Amino acid sequence: MNQKASFSKYGKSFQEDLCHLILNDRPFADRIFEVLDVNFLELKYLRVFVDMIRNHKEKYKIHPNYKVMISIIKSGLGEENDAVKKQVVDYAARIMAKPSIDNAEFIKDTSLDFCRKQKLKEAMIKSARLINESSFDEITTLISEAIKLGSSNDFGHDYLADFEKRYELKTRSPVTTNWAEVDRITGGGLGSSELGVVVAPTGAGKSMVLAHLGATAVKAGKTVVHYTLELADTVVGQRYDSCITGVKLNELFQYKDLIKDTVENIDGTLIVKEYPTKTASVETLRNHIERLIARDLKPDLVIVDYGDLLKPVNKNREKRVELESIYEGLRSLAQQFKCPVWTASQTNRSGLNAEVITMESISEAFSKCFVADFIFTVSRTIEDKQNDAGRIFVAKNRFGPDGLVFPLEMRTSNVFIDVKPMQTLTSSGQVMSNLTASTQSDILKEKYKKFRQQKKDKKQNGEV
Repeated sequence: MNQKASFSKYGKSFQEDLCHLILNDRPFADRIFEVLDVNFLELKYLRVFVDMIRNHKEKYKIHPNYKVMISIIKSGLGEENDAVKKQVVDYAARIMAKPSIDNAEFIKDTSLDFCRKQKLKEAMIKSARLINESSFDEITTLISEAIKLGSSNDFGHDYLADFEKRYELKTRSPVTTNWAEVDRITGGGLGSSELGVVVAPTGAGKSMVLAHLGATAVKAGKTVVHYTLELADTVVGQRYDSCITGVKLNELFQYKDLIKDTVENIDGTLIVKEYPTKTASVETLRNHIERLIARDLKPDLVIVDYGDLLKPVNKNREKRVELESIYEGLRSLAQQFKCPVWTASQTNRSGLNAEVITMESISEAFSKCFVADFIFTVSRTIEDKQNDAGRIFVAKNRFGPDGLVFPLEMRTSNVFIDVKPMQTLTSSGQVMSNLTASTQSDILKEKYKKFRQQKKDKKQNGEV
Protein backbone atom coordinates (compact mmCIF):
# COMPACT_ATOMS: atom_id res chain seq x y z
CA MET A 1 0.00 0.00 0.00
CA ASN A 2 1.43 3.36 -1.02
CA GLN A 3 1.95 5.80 1.81
CA LYS A 4 0.50 9.25 1.26
CA ALA A 5 3.22 11.83 0.52
CA SER A 6 3.72 14.43 3.24
CA PHE A 7 6.30 16.55 5.04
CA SER A 8 6.00 14.31 8.12
CA LYS A 9 9.62 13.11 7.97
CA TYR A 10 10.86 16.71 8.30
CA GLY A 11 8.99 17.40 11.54
CA LYS A 12 6.68 20.08 12.91
CA SER A 13 9.31 22.84 13.19
CA PHE A 14 10.24 22.46 9.51
CA GLN A 15 6.60 22.70 8.43
CA GLU A 16 5.92 25.75 10.60
CA ASP A 17 8.98 27.52 9.21
CA LEU A 18 7.91 26.57 5.68
CA CYS A 19 4.50 28.22 6.15
CA HIS A 20 6.22 31.24 7.68
CA LEU A 21 8.42 31.52 4.57
CA ILE A 22 5.37 31.29 2.30
CA LEU A 23 3.98 34.39 4.04
CA ASN A 24 7.29 36.21 4.33
CA ASP A 25 8.80 35.54 0.87
CA ARG A 26 6.53 36.34 -2.10
CA PRO A 27 8.80 34.94 -4.88
CA PHE A 28 9.18 31.68 -2.94
CA ALA A 29 5.41 31.51 -2.35
CA ASP A 30 4.78 31.92 -6.08
CA ARG A 31 7.16 29.05 -6.84
CA ILE A 32 5.93 26.58 -4.25
CA PHE A 33 2.24 27.25 -4.89
CA GLU A 34 2.81 25.80 -8.38
CA VAL A 35 3.71 22.43 -6.86
CA LEU A 36 2.35 22.42 -3.30
CA ASP A 37 -0.50 20.18 -2.31
CA VAL A 38 -1.69 21.62 0.98
CA ASN A 39 -2.27 18.07 2.22
CA PHE A 40 1.51 17.60 2.31
CA LEU A 41 1.25 19.55 5.58
CA GLU A 42 0.41 17.24 8.49
CA LEU A 43 -1.21 19.79 10.78
CA LYS A 44 -4.66 21.22 10.10
CA TYR A 45 -3.88 24.72 11.36
CA LEU A 46 -0.96 25.00 8.93
CA ARG A 47 -3.16 23.88 6.03
CA VAL A 48 -5.74 26.52 6.99
CA PHE A 49 -3.04 29.18 7.29
CA VAL A 50 -1.54 28.45 3.85
CA ASP A 51 -4.98 28.25 2.22
CA MET A 52 -5.72 31.74 3.55
CA ILE A 53 -2.58 33.10 1.89
CA ARG A 54 -3.32 31.34 -1.41
CA ASN A 55 -6.97 32.45 -1.49
CA HIS A 56 -6.02 36.07 -0.79
CA LYS A 57 -3.42 36.04 -3.59
CA GLU A 58 -5.86 34.51 -6.08
CA LYS A 59 -8.64 36.97 -5.23
CA TYR A 60 -6.70 40.24 -4.92
CA LYS A 61 -3.53 39.47 -6.93
CA ILE A 62 -1.47 40.84 -4.02
CA HIS A 63 0.70 38.88 -1.59
CA PRO A 64 -0.36 39.61 2.02
CA ASN A 65 2.09 40.94 4.61
CA TYR A 66 1.98 40.37 8.38
CA LYS A 67 -0.47 43.20 9.00
CA VAL A 68 -2.88 42.07 6.29
CA MET A 69 -2.58 38.47 7.47
CA ILE A 70 -3.85 39.46 10.93
CA SER A 71 -7.02 40.87 9.34
CA ILE A 72 -7.44 37.75 7.18
CA ILE A 73 -7.20 35.50 10.24
CA LYS A 74 -9.69 37.59 12.23
CA SER A 75 -12.29 37.39 9.48
CA GLY A 76 -11.57 34.06 7.83
CA LEU A 77 -11.81 31.42 10.55
CA GLY A 78 -15.59 31.30 10.87
CA GLU A 79 -16.08 27.70 9.67
CA GLU A 80 -13.20 26.19 11.67
CA ASN A 81 -13.63 24.61 15.10
CA ASP A 82 -12.41 26.40 18.21
CA ALA A 83 -9.28 24.26 18.58
CA VAL A 84 -8.08 25.04 15.04
CA LYS A 85 -8.94 28.73 15.44
CA LYS A 86 -6.80 28.94 18.57
CA GLN A 87 -3.91 27.07 16.92
CA VAL A 88 -3.93 29.39 13.89
CA VAL A 89 -4.02 32.50 16.09
CA ASP A 90 -1.23 31.18 18.36
CA TYR A 91 0.91 30.21 15.36
CA ALA A 92 0.47 33.64 13.76
CA ALA A 93 1.48 35.32 17.03
CA ARG A 94 4.62 33.18 17.25
CA ILE A 95 5.89 33.90 13.75
CA MET A 96 5.15 37.63 14.01
CA ALA A 97 7.22 37.77 17.18
CA LYS A 98 10.13 36.13 15.33
CA PRO A 99 10.34 37.57 11.79
CA SER A 100 13.68 35.93 10.92
CA ILE A 101 13.92 32.22 10.04
CA ASP A 102 16.98 30.06 10.61
CA ASN A 103 18.09 27.81 7.75
CA ALA A 104 15.61 29.50 5.39
CA GLU A 105 17.49 28.46 2.23
CA PHE A 106 17.60 24.82 3.34
CA ILE A 107 13.85 24.81 4.03
CA LYS A 108 13.06 26.41 0.67
CA ASP A 109 15.32 24.07 -1.31
CA THR A 110 14.11 20.93 0.51
CA SER A 111 10.40 21.72 0.29
CA LEU A 112 10.60 22.71 -3.39
CA ASP A 113 12.57 19.58 -4.23
CA PHE A 114 10.01 17.39 -2.42
CA CYS A 115 6.98 19.04 -4.06
CA ARG A 116 8.49 19.07 -7.55
CA LYS A 117 9.31 15.37 -7.28
CA GLN A 118 5.70 14.62 -6.35
CA LYS A 119 4.48 16.54 -9.40
CA LEU A 120 6.96 14.71 -11.61
CA LYS A 121 5.79 11.35 -10.20
CA GLU A 122 2.19 12.25 -11.02
CA ALA A 123 3.19 13.17 -14.57
CA MET A 124 5.11 9.91 -15.01
CA ILE A 125 2.13 7.84 -13.80
CA LYS A 126 -0.15 9.63 -16.29
CA SER A 127 2.48 9.14 -19.01
CA ALA A 128 2.52 5.39 -18.39
CA ARG A 129 -1.19 5.22 -19.22
CA LEU A 130 -0.66 7.33 -22.36
CA ILE A 131 2.04 5.00 -23.76
CA ASN A 132 -0.59 2.46 -24.82
CA GLU A 133 -2.32 5.20 -26.79
CA SER A 134 0.97 6.23 -28.48
CA SER A 135 0.37 9.83 -27.40
CA PHE A 136 4.08 10.68 -27.40
CA ASP A 137 3.61 14.42 -27.98
CA GLU A 138 1.22 14.55 -25.05
CA ILE A 139 3.67 12.61 -22.90
CA THR A 140 6.50 14.99 -23.81
CA THR A 141 4.35 18.01 -22.99
CA LEU A 142 3.19 16.47 -19.71
CA ILE A 143 6.72 15.73 -18.49
CA SER A 144 8.09 19.05 -19.71
CA GLU A 145 5.38 21.03 -17.91
CA ALA A 146 5.96 19.05 -14.70
CA ILE A 147 9.68 19.84 -14.79
CA LYS A 148 9.00 23.55 -15.25
CA LEU A 149 6.66 23.76 -12.25
CA GLY A 150 8.29 25.32 -9.20
CA SER A 151 11.31 26.61 -11.10
CA SER A 152 12.63 30.07 -10.29
CA ASN A 153 10.18 32.79 -11.27
CA ASP A 154 11.59 35.72 -9.35
CA PHE A 155 11.76 38.42 -11.99
CA GLY A 156 12.08 41.24 -9.46
CA HIS A 157 9.76 43.50 -7.49
CA ASP A 158 6.25 43.02 -8.88
CA TYR A 159 4.61 46.45 -8.72
CA LEU A 160 1.14 45.07 -7.92
CA ALA A 161 1.84 41.75 -6.21
CA ASP A 162 4.44 43.31 -3.91
CA PHE A 163 2.38 46.42 -3.10
CA GLU A 164 2.25 45.75 0.65
CA LYS A 165 5.99 45.05 0.76
CA ARG A 166 6.73 48.63 -0.31
CA TYR A 167 5.02 49.94 2.82
CA GLU A 168 6.60 47.65 5.38
CA LEU A 169 8.93 49.30 7.85
CA LYS A 170 12.46 48.10 7.11
CA THR A 171 14.68 47.14 10.03
CA ARG A 172 18.31 48.28 9.63
CA SER A 173 19.47 46.44 12.78
CA PRO A 174 22.32 48.92 13.32
CA VAL A 175 25.45 47.95 15.24
CA THR A 176 26.42 50.73 17.64
CA THR A 177 29.73 52.59 17.35
CA ASN A 178 29.59 53.47 21.06
CA TRP A 179 29.92 57.09 19.99
CA ALA A 180 26.71 58.88 20.93
CA GLU A 181 27.22 61.66 18.39
CA VAL A 182 27.85 59.26 15.49
CA ASP A 183 25.01 56.94 16.50
CA ARG A 184 22.72 59.99 16.65
CA ILE A 185 23.33 61.05 13.04
CA THR A 186 23.31 57.48 11.66
CA GLY A 187 20.21 56.19 13.41
CA GLY A 188 22.06 53.94 15.83
CA GLY A 189 25.19 53.01 13.89
CA LEU A 190 25.98 51.17 10.68
CA GLY A 191 23.09 48.91 9.68
CA SER A 192 22.50 45.63 7.89
CA SER A 193 23.80 45.53 4.27
CA GLU A 194 25.60 48.87 4.70
CA LEU A 195 29.23 49.83 4.03
CA GLY A 196 31.17 52.27 6.20
CA VAL A 197 34.61 53.67 5.36
CA VAL A 198 37.16 55.26 7.73
CA VAL A 199 39.56 57.55 5.84
CA ALA A 200 42.89 58.67 7.32
CA PRO A 201 46.55 59.19 6.40
CA THR A 202 49.19 56.66 7.38
CA GLY A 203 49.84 56.62 11.13
CA ALA A 204 46.61 58.44 12.05
CA GLY A 205 44.98 55.37 13.57
CA LYS A 206 42.76 53.71 10.93
CA SER A 207 43.39 50.25 12.36
CA MET A 208 42.82 51.53 15.89
CA VAL A 209 39.43 52.94 14.88
CA LEU A 210 38.44 49.66 13.25
CA ALA A 211 39.52 47.75 16.36
CA HIS A 212 37.37 50.07 18.48
CA LEU A 213 34.34 49.46 16.25
CA GLY A 214 34.89 45.71 16.40
CA ALA A 215 35.46 45.65 20.17
CA THR A 216 32.29 47.67 20.75
CA ALA A 217 30.28 45.10 18.79
CA VAL A 218 31.90 42.16 20.62
CA LYS A 219 31.06 43.75 23.98
CA ALA A 220 27.47 44.12 22.75
CA GLY A 221 27.28 40.35 22.18
CA LYS A 222 27.77 40.42 18.41
CA THR A 223 29.77 38.03 16.25
CA VAL A 224 32.58 39.99 14.58
CA VAL A 225 34.82 38.77 11.75
CA HIS A 226 37.92 40.97 11.45
CA TYR A 227 40.12 40.60 8.36
CA THR A 228 43.63 42.01 8.65
CA LEU A 229 45.80 42.49 5.58
CA GLU A 230 48.61 44.46 7.19
CA LEU A 231 48.96 43.53 10.87
CA ALA A 232 49.43 40.07 12.37
CA ASP A 233 46.27 38.46 13.73
CA THR A 234 47.80 38.31 17.22
CA VAL A 235 48.56 42.05 17.13
CA VAL A 236 44.95 42.74 16.21
CA GLY A 237 43.81 40.44 19.00
CA GLN A 238 45.95 42.35 21.50
CA ARG A 239 44.37 45.63 20.38
CA TYR A 240 40.96 44.14 21.13
CA ASP A 241 42.28 43.04 24.54
CA SER A 242 43.44 46.56 25.26
CA CYS A 243 40.27 48.22 23.98
CA ILE A 244 37.96 45.91 25.91
CA THR A 245 39.86 45.94 29.22
CA GLY A 246 41.49 49.37 29.18
CA VAL A 247 44.90 47.84 29.87
CA LYS A 248 47.71 49.60 27.99
CA LEU A 249 49.23 47.75 25.06
CA ASN A 250 52.69 47.73 26.64
CA GLU A 251 51.28 46.21 29.85
CA LEU A 252 49.18 43.38 28.38
CA PHE A 253 51.57 40.57 29.36
CA GLN A 254 51.75 41.93 32.90
CA TYR A 255 47.95 41.66 33.29
CA LYS A 256 47.40 38.54 31.20
CA ASP A 257 45.26 36.70 33.80
CA LEU A 258 43.04 39.73 34.40
CA ILE A 259 42.50 40.16 30.66
CA LYS A 260 41.60 36.50 30.25
CA ASP A 261 39.02 36.67 33.05
CA THR A 262 37.47 39.74 31.44
CA VAL A 263 37.22 38.47 27.87
CA GLU A 264 35.87 35.09 29.00
CA ASN A 265 32.80 36.89 30.38
CA ILE A 266 31.99 38.64 27.12
CA ASP A 267 28.97 37.30 25.21
CA GLY A 268 30.25 38.25 21.76
CA THR A 269 32.48 36.26 19.41
CA LEU A 270 35.57 37.50 17.56
CA ILE A 271 37.27 35.79 14.62
CA VAL A 272 40.47 37.46 13.34
CA LYS A 273 41.64 36.19 9.97
CA GLU A 274 45.01 37.30 8.60
CA TYR A 275 45.89 37.41 4.90
CA PRO A 276 49.17 38.72 3.47
CA THR A 277 48.80 42.07 1.70
CA LYS A 278 47.24 41.85 -1.78
CA THR A 279 46.74 38.06 -1.62
CA ALA A 280 43.06 38.04 -0.66
CA SER A 281 40.21 39.35 -2.82
CA VAL A 282 36.60 40.06 -1.93
CA GLU A 283 35.82 36.56 -3.21
CA THR A 284 38.35 35.15 -0.73
CA LEU A 285 36.49 36.86 2.11
CA ARG A 286 33.14 35.70 0.73
CA ASN A 287 34.28 32.07 0.68
CA HIS A 288 35.65 32.36 4.22
CA ILE A 289 32.37 33.80 5.54
CA GLU A 290 30.40 31.02 3.86
CA ARG A 291 32.60 28.45 5.61
CA LEU A 292 32.00 30.19 8.94
CA ILE A 293 28.24 30.19 8.37
CA ALA A 294 28.42 26.46 7.63
CA ARG A 295 29.84 26.14 11.17
CA ASP A 296 26.98 28.26 12.62
CA LEU A 297 29.14 31.38 12.89
CA LYS A 298 27.15 34.02 11.02
CA PRO A 299 28.79 37.45 11.34
CA ASP A 300 26.86 40.40 12.73
CA LEU A 301 29.70 42.71 11.67
CA VAL A 302 32.57 42.36 9.21
CA ILE A 303 35.71 44.50 9.41
CA VAL A 304 38.28 44.68 6.60
CA ASP A 305 41.59 46.33 7.52
CA TYR A 306 41.78 47.66 4.96
CA GLY A 307 40.03 47.73 1.58
CA ASP A 308 42.90 49.28 -0.40
CA LEU A 309 45.06 46.22 0.43
CA LEU A 310 42.68 43.66 -1.09
CA LYS A 311 43.61 42.03 -4.37
CA PRO A 312 41.45 43.17 -7.28
CA VAL A 313 39.58 40.42 -9.10
CA ASN A 314 40.53 41.89 -12.48
CA LYS A 315 44.24 42.68 -12.83
CA ASN A 316 46.15 44.91 -15.26
CA ARG A 317 43.71 47.78 -14.93
CA GLU A 318 44.06 51.34 -13.70
CA LYS A 319 44.44 51.51 -9.94
CA ARG A 320 41.45 53.84 -9.75
CA VAL A 321 39.24 51.26 -11.47
CA GLU A 322 40.64 48.42 -9.37
CA LEU A 323 39.85 50.25 -6.13
CA GLU A 324 36.37 51.05 -7.36
CA SER A 325 35.67 47.37 -8.04
CA ILE A 326 37.04 46.38 -4.61
CA TYR A 327 34.70 48.72 -2.75
CA GLU A 328 31.76 47.66 -4.91
CA GLY A 329 32.64 44.09 -3.94
CA LEU A 330 32.68 44.99 -0.24
CA ARG A 331 29.25 46.58 -0.61
CA SER A 332 27.93 43.40 -2.27
CA LEU A 333 29.44 41.41 0.62
CA ALA A 334 27.39 43.46 3.09
CA GLN A 335 24.26 42.96 1.01
CA GLN A 336 24.73 39.23 0.54
CA PHE A 337 25.30 38.45 4.22
CA LYS A 338 22.97 41.20 5.48
CA CYS A 339 25.46 42.65 7.93
CA PRO A 340 27.36 45.94 8.18
CA VAL A 341 30.90 46.07 6.79
CA TRP A 342 33.49 48.57 8.04
CA THR A 343 36.72 49.16 6.16
CA ALA A 344 39.33 51.91 5.83
CA SER A 345 41.10 53.86 3.12
CA GLN A 346 44.34 55.79 3.10
CA THR A 347 44.48 59.45 2.07
CA ASN A 348 47.01 60.89 -0.34
CA ARG A 349 49.85 63.17 0.77
CA SER A 350 47.63 66.23 1.10
CA GLY A 351 45.94 64.57 4.07
CA LEU A 352 49.09 64.05 6.14
CA ASN A 353 48.94 67.30 8.10
CA ALA A 354 45.45 68.43 7.13
CA GLU A 355 43.37 70.04 9.82
CA VAL A 356 40.26 68.45 8.34
CA ILE A 357 40.51 65.69 5.72
CA THR A 358 37.79 66.20 3.15
CA MET A 359 36.61 64.04 0.24
CA GLU A 360 39.24 65.68 -2.00
CA SER A 361 41.99 64.03 0.04
CA ILE A 362 40.83 60.45 -0.49
CA SER A 363 43.53 58.71 -2.45
CA GLU A 364 43.18 57.60 -6.07
CA ALA A 365 39.47 56.92 -6.54
CA PHE A 366 36.62 59.29 -5.72
CA SER A 367 34.27 56.63 -7.09
CA LYS A 368 35.05 54.16 -4.31
CA CYS A 369 33.43 56.59 -1.86
CA PHE A 370 30.19 56.86 -3.76
CA VAL A 371 29.23 53.24 -3.12
CA ALA A 372 29.66 53.62 0.67
CA ASP A 373 26.78 54.55 2.97
CA PHE A 374 28.84 56.33 5.62
CA ILE A 375 32.30 57.87 5.34
CA PHE A 376 34.22 59.74 8.00
CA THR A 377 37.79 60.95 8.03
CA VAL A 378 40.24 61.02 10.92
CA SER A 379 42.77 63.84 11.08
CA ARG A 380 45.50 64.19 13.69
CA THR A 381 48.27 66.74 13.49
CA ILE A 382 51.56 66.27 15.36
CA GLU A 383 50.23 68.48 18.14
CA ASP A 384 47.00 66.43 18.26
CA LYS A 385 48.96 63.21 18.70
CA GLN A 386 50.90 64.72 21.59
CA ASN A 387 47.62 65.73 23.24
CA ASP A 388 45.66 62.51 22.49
CA ALA A 389 43.33 64.55 20.32
CA GLY A 390 42.09 64.80 16.75
CA ARG A 391 39.01 65.39 14.65
CA ILE A 392 36.61 63.40 12.54
CA PHE A 393 34.83 64.86 9.54
CA VAL A 394 31.59 63.24 8.34
CA ALA A 395 32.11 63.27 4.59
CA LYS A 396 29.08 61.22 3.55
CA ASN A 397 26.00 60.05 5.42
CA ARG A 398 22.98 58.39 3.78
CA PHE A 399 21.07 58.44 7.05
CA GLY A 400 21.37 62.05 8.19
CA PRO A 401 23.48 65.20 8.05
CA ASP A 402 27.06 65.25 6.81
CA GLY A 403 29.76 67.92 6.50
CA LEU A 404 30.06 67.89 10.31
CA VAL A 405 33.25 68.09 12.39
CA PHE A 406 33.56 66.37 15.77
CA PRO A 407 36.51 66.61 18.17
CA LEU A 408 38.18 63.33 19.01
CA GLU A 409 39.88 61.96 22.08
CA MET A 410 42.24 59.20 20.98
CA ARG A 411 44.61 57.39 23.29
CA THR A 412 46.51 54.85 21.21
CA SER A 413 48.22 53.46 24.31
CA ASN A 414 45.06 51.53 25.22
CA VAL A 415 42.94 51.92 22.05
CA PHE A 416 40.59 54.40 23.67
CA ILE A 417 38.67 56.49 21.14
CA ASP A 418 35.81 58.84 21.96
CA VAL A 419 33.94 61.27 19.73
CA LYS A 420 32.98 64.46 21.54
CA PRO A 421 29.93 66.70 20.92
CA MET A 422 30.06 68.63 17.66
CA GLN A 423 32.31 71.66 17.41
CA THR A 424 33.26 73.82 14.45
CA LEU A 425 36.68 74.89 13.32
CA THR A 426 37.12 78.52 12.26
CA SER A 427 39.38 79.54 9.39
CA SER A 428 42.05 80.51 11.93
CA GLY A 429 42.10 76.97 13.35
CA GLN A 430 40.23 77.76 16.56
CA VAL A 431 37.50 75.49 17.86
CA MET A 432 34.18 77.25 18.38
CA SER A 433 31.49 75.50 20.43
CA ASN A 434 27.72 75.84 20.30
CA LEU A 435 27.55 77.44 16.86
CA THR A 436 24.34 77.13 14.87
CA ALA A 437 24.13 74.72 11.95
CA SER A 438 23.98 77.57 9.44
CA THR A 439 27.08 79.21 10.92
CA GLN A 440 28.92 75.91 10.83
CA SER A 441 27.88 75.41 7.21
CA ASP A 442 29.19 78.88 6.28
CA ILE A 443 32.54 78.17 7.91
CA LEU A 444 32.87 74.81 6.18
CA LYS A 445 32.04 76.36 2.81
CA GLU A 446 34.73 78.97 3.37
CA LYS A 447 37.23 76.22 4.23
CA TYR A 448 36.33 74.30 1.07
CA LYS A 449 36.67 77.45 -1.03
CA LYS A 450 40.11 78.12 0.41
CA PHE A 451 41.17 74.50 -0.07
CA ARG A 452 40.08 74.42 -3.71
CA GLN A 453 41.85 77.72 -4.42
CA GLN A 454 45.07 76.38 -2.91
CA LYS A 455 44.75 73.23 -5.01
CA LYS A 456 44.15 75.32 -8.15
CA ASP A 457 47.17 77.50 -7.41
CA LYS A 458 49.40 74.47 -6.96
CA LYS A 459 48.23 73.02 -10.26
CA GLN A 460 48.93 76.27 -12.08
CA ASN A 461 52.40 76.41 -10.54
CA GLY A 462 53.12 72.83 -11.60
CA GLU A 463 53.34 71.56 -8.04
CA VAL A 464 52.37 67.95 -7.26
